[in-house]
Amino acid sequence: MVENIIKFLNLIVFLYAVDIISAIEFDRSGDHLATGDRGGRVVLFERTDTKDHGGSRRDLERMGYPISRHPEFRYKTEFQSHEPEFDYLKSLEIEEKINKIRWCQTTNGALFLLSTNDKTIKYWKVQEKKVKKISEMNVDPSKAIGNGSIASSSNSSIGKQYLANGGDKYDLPSNDFSIPPGGFPSLRLPVVVTCDETSLMASCRRVYAHAHDYHINSISNNSDGETFISADDLRINLWNLEISNQSFNIVDVKPANMEDLTEVITSAEFHPGHCNTLAYSSSKGSIRLIDLRQSALCDSHAKLFEEPEAPGSRSFFTEIIASISDIKFARDGRHILSRDYMTLKLWDINMDSGPVASFQVHEHLRPKLCDLYENDSIFDKFECCLSGDGLRVATGSYSNLFRVFGCNLESTEATTLEASKNPMRRQVQTPSRPSRSLSSITRVVRRAGAEGPGVDANGNSFDFSTKLLHLAWHPTENSIACAAANSLYMYYA
Repeated sequence: MVENIIKFLNLIVFLYAVDIISAIEFDRSGDHLATGDRGGRVVLFERTDTKDHGGSRRDLERMGYPISRHPEFRYKTEFQSHEPEFDYLKSLEIEEKINKIRWCQTTNGALFLLSTNDKTIKYWKVQEKKVKKISEMNVDPSKAIGNGSIASSSNSSIGKQYLANGGDKYDLPSNDFSIPPGGFPSLRLPVVVTCDETSLMASCRRVYAHAHDYHINSISNNSDGETFISADDLRINLWNLEISNQSFNIVDVKPANMEDLTEVITSAEFHPGHCNTLAYSSSKGSIRLIDLRQSALCDSHAKLFEEPEAPGSRSFFTEIIASISDIKFARDGRHILSRDYMTLKLWDINMDSGPVASFQVHEHLRPKLCDLYENDSIFDKFECCLSGDGLRVATGSYSNLFRVFGCNLESTEATTLEASKNPMRRQVQTPSRPSRSLSSITRVVRRAGAEGPGVDANGNSFDFSTKLLHLAWHPTENSIACAAANSLYMYYA
């Protein structure tokens, strides 16, 4: 990714201004891409450049098929996943915004995925079904009454077998007609026939609700294909995909007295290969690895990953910028990537003394922490992702920029690109006041202040009002899908 020039793909989806993209996810094969937005919609895209021949891009190149210079994804379908709700017991409005999307195993050509807002998780099935239509009037044109034209069925024999028994039949024309004296002795109804056409249909198979008191921030599928977890600020629940009315609480960090609360859960994910292992991060900058075989309630962790605080470096903002906003397992399950406000960190699960690599993302913003706190930008939750081979990592930043780092421990090279039609050009727009939608259970003070674009140590402008929070890496190729507000971009090297 870093060695090549990033090429912009012909996939830019302009959505309505209110439909800000809030989740992105590739499926395991990389042939499908799903996005969720603040309006509760899920939009699916399908890869088309390898569909005609089948197989992966690498296999096609090996067989000598001509390959286009970049992957092509086309719009497949969309559906309304969540609607706005209101909790009357708590007088709480529940947004329809999609927080996370996770793909499940494909079965019989049908696509399955999980989507969640703040409170409710839904299990969706998307498949092609043959279209059923109401047949046109199955009439005999020679018996038409009046001078109007009659729409005949493509198969006139279909309607005849559905006619009532006995009596003379009068056929109704499609428009201008007159009623014969005495009326019609029998009523003829149109019949439903199955056409050769197919249409994609999304159906909700399960609804997992009423299990979280706080906002859901993560969902993750287990490698066993049968279970998944959902995490909020204080608890992690384990679900069976086939059982929607029962879940098991496996992690609970809620203290007996809420005044003693010191940290909250910020992200959680299952190990990609071990169905008994999962990791979750906290607002204090630590990552805990837990083993479900140890106990039903995992009060204790198997391993704890946290970086020691440097002496004399503590300040008012230390705990805020240390909060981990996202974690991702590498595909091989050996490493965990974490993103806090200032850095990306790569952890080896066999070495808990410290990260094996750290990547500076927002170090140039350290002198601006006071301004970032005033305009709430310091609470922005940036996601991170890894390439399928584990050699590169990426995350977003302000001014719709994202950064790609190489994981060579001797040289952690970086490339900064902009989510726009020209990724090598940095564009700063006139800033506007960002929405105050982010909240944290450990956050007490919220203050308003003026904001505006600034300049980093290298003289590059940045704009706090435009931010790239969500991005996803293709599981097998050097392709990155990223969301800049209400536009979806894809880049390929």
